[in-house]
Amino acid sequence: MRAVIPAAGIGKRLRPHTLNVPKVMINLAGKRLIGHVLDAVETTGLNSVSIIVGYKGEQVEEYVNRYYSHLRLDFPYQEERKGLGHAVLQGLEDKDEGVLILLGDTVFDVNFKDFVNTDHNAIAVVKVDDPRRFGVAEIDSDDRIIKLVEKPENPKSDLALAGMYYIKDQRVLKKAIERLISNDIKTRGEYQLTDALQMMLENGEYIQAVEIKGWYDCGTKESLLDSHRFLLNHHLSTEHSNGSIIHPPVFIHSEAKVSNSVIGPNVTIDKGAEISGAILTETIVGKGAVIKNMILSHSLIGDNAIAEGQARSINVGDYSELILN
Repeated sequence: MRAVIPAAGIGKRLRPHTLNVPKVMINLAGKRLIGHVLDAVETTGLNSVSIIVGYKGEQVEEYVNRYYSHLRLDFPYQEERKGLGHAVLQGLEDKDEGVLILLGDTVFDVNFKDFVNTDHNAIAVVKVDDPRRFGVAEIDSDDRIIKLVEKPENPKSDLALAGMYYIKDQRVLKKAIERLISNDIKTRGEYQLTDALQMMLENGEYIQAVEIKGWYDCGTKESLLDSHRFLLNHHLSTEHSNGSIIHPPVFIHSEAKVSNSVIGPNVTIDKGAEISGAILTETIVGKGAVIKNMILSHSLIGDNAIAEGQARSINVGDYSELILN
């Protein structure tokens, strides 16, 4: 069995932070987002992983090869972004072996080992208030999926697909996606993984719905900070106070400088950042950033950015400079 992780997205909703790095390379709780996903894969015992790259994919390859070289890795390149189904196809093999598919921009609070140790195909689902923004699963009384619909206008279920899939025979999924493409079957202009899975259902495949509660999409600033909060609270936080007041959980890189400040809760300060005279809560500070005399909450500060002045909730991209007098 192997894992396939689509990680080719641009991350438009997270600009300006994704102008210089792909979304999966944003630092959350002292580790790149793709690192947290790979940590989850390793809990299953899998050691073979395909990471589908695209936009600035060389950064993903460099990071993963540096910190996860003990895995068997490959990095198929998705030249054109034609949908999630098309992305997943790049990592599938013509083998009757199982495959775990995890979205590279999503954090899950589940037992991954239990998820893949099942007798059936399985899809993680989560209850949402507005299912129209997601792929939606309709199930029977035994939690067997009877229908899958991508972003329905009038959903008959509140169970959204959470971005985690286990397919026992990847050849079956591969053939379904290839059929979508050969017949040019698109939804909203893309080859959808949901449509390929629906095709499998129509061909008699059994797919079980597994409801989960811990699901954190990282597509927007707000959801990114939610994921950040979860990761800090579920991983060992580190702190280097140097006389400042620290309210855990926080991650402060050993090469960051923090003085005369109040930090936390839920703050990440990356390598080389300098913080002085500041109060930070619910904030991510990038590498080499400088923050002086500011009160920040629910903020993202990019690499090498400079922020000085008064209290604000801000969204400053890489290499930006903000000075408030």
